[in-house]
Amino acid sequence: MDLKFDTLDKKPKLWDLIPVSILFAAMEAFLIIKDAARYDLAVSELQVILLTYVLVRLIIAFFRQIRYNPYSYNTIYYFGFSVFTFFVILEYCVLIYYIAISEESYNSVSVLSYLVNAADSFMLLTFPFLFIFSAALCISNISLLRHEGKRFVNVLGIILAVLIVGGGVLIYAFDYYATGSEFQVMMHDIFANTLSAIYLYFECMILGVIVADAIAAKHEPRYDKDYVIILGCSMQKDGKPTPLLRGRIDRAIEFAKKQKEETGKDLIFVTSGGKGPNEPISESECMKRYLLEQGVPEERILEEDKSTNTFENMKFSKEKILEISPSAKVAFSTTNYHVFRSGLYARRNKLRAVGMGAKTKWYFWPNAAVREFVGLLTAHKLKQAVIFTSLIVFHVALTLFIYLY
Repeated sequence: MDLKFDTLDKKPKLWDLIPVSILFAAMEAFLIIKDAARYDLAVSELQVILLTYVLVRLIIAFFRQIRYNPYSYNTIYYFGFSVFTFFVILEYCVLIYYIAISEESYNSVSVLSYLVNAADSFMLLTFPFLFIFSAALCISNISLLRHEGKRFVNVLGIILAVLIVGGGVLIYAFDYYATGSEFQVMMHDIFANTLSAIYLYFECMILGVIVADAIAAKHEPRYDKDYVIILGCSMQKDGKPTPLLRGRIDRAIEFAKKQKEETGKDLIFVTSGGKGPNEPISESECMKRYLLEQGVPEERILEEDKSTNTFENMKFSKEKILEISPSAKVAFSTTNYHVFRSGLYARRNKLRAVGMGAKTKWYFWPNAAVREFVGLLTAHKLKQAVIFTSLIVFHVALTLFIYLY
C-alpha cells in the first residue's frame, strides 16, 4: 500500500466520539433500567454498532494522520486502539450468537460485564504472543550488548520484557483469586480490571510504535526535494564514517540520484552534526569528506556543525536552509529505526521534512521501538495522566453500576 505523507493540511479530530458514546451509553442504560432480563440482545447489538463506529473513525483517523503528519504519537494511538476495538467487536459478535441460542443464560448487566472485562480477556488472549515478543526483545538486546557495549539504553528491551511477562503473570494471579464479602469482591474487581486496562494501554502502545516505526522507515519521499539533511552519528577514530553513518550518507546519495533521474532536479546535502569530545573532526566535516569522495560537488554541500543531538540537528539545519530558501522542500536521511523519532523532532522544530531510512543490523530494531515507547510516555505526561484517569473512572463507574444495579 502506498501511504501518502504530508498531503493534508487539516489535522484529524475524533471529538465526535464523545457525544456518540454518551448517546449510546444513555440508550443502553435506559434499556437495562427498564428490564435487564429482556434487553440483553439489544444492548449487545448497540455495543457492536457503537464499537464499529469507533473502529471506523480510528482507522480513518490513522490514515488521515499519516497524510497530515506521520511523525506523531497520534499515529501510534490510532493504530493500537484500532486493534483492541476490533477484538472487542468480535467478542460481542460471539456473545450475540450465544444469546441467540441460549437467551435465558444472559441479561443486560452480564452483557456489560464483557465490556469491563475486555482488557483482561485481550491480555489473556495475546499473552502467548507477548511472551514470544519479550523473548525476542531479550535476544536482540543480548546481541546489542555484545556489539555495542554495556549501556543503559541497550538493556531497555530486557527491562520491558521482564515488565511485560511479570505484569501479565501478576495480573492473572491477582484476578484469579477473589474471596470475601460482595463489597470486597467488587473492590477487587475494580482494581483488577483497572490494572488490566492499564496493561492493555501499554500493549496497544507497543504495537502502535512497531507499526509507526515500520511505516516511517519504509517510506520513500517524493522526488521534489531541494535539500536532504543527513543526520550525524559517531565516526571512526581516523575521522572516517562508521558503517552506520556511511549508510545514512549512501541513502541520501541514492535518493539524490533517483530524484535526478526521475525529475532532473538536483538537491543540496546538509551534513548535520557537531564535534564530540572524543572525535577528531565534526560529524559534518566527516560526512562532507565522504560526499566529496563520492563525486558530490562542494557547492551542493551545506555544513551544519554545531548540533549535539537529533533535536539540534533539525533546529540548526532548518535555520541554515531558511537563510537560503524559505520555501524549500526538505527530506532527511537517517538509519531506518531512527526515522520516526527524527521526524518527531523535525515537527517540533516546525520543519515539515520527510524521512528516509538506511538499512542496519536487525538487533537495533526492537530496542529502538522500546525507546520510542518510553519517549511516548515521557513526552506527553499530561496526556498519559488524562488517559489513566479516564481508564480508572470508566472501570470504577461501570463496575459499580454492574454490582449495585
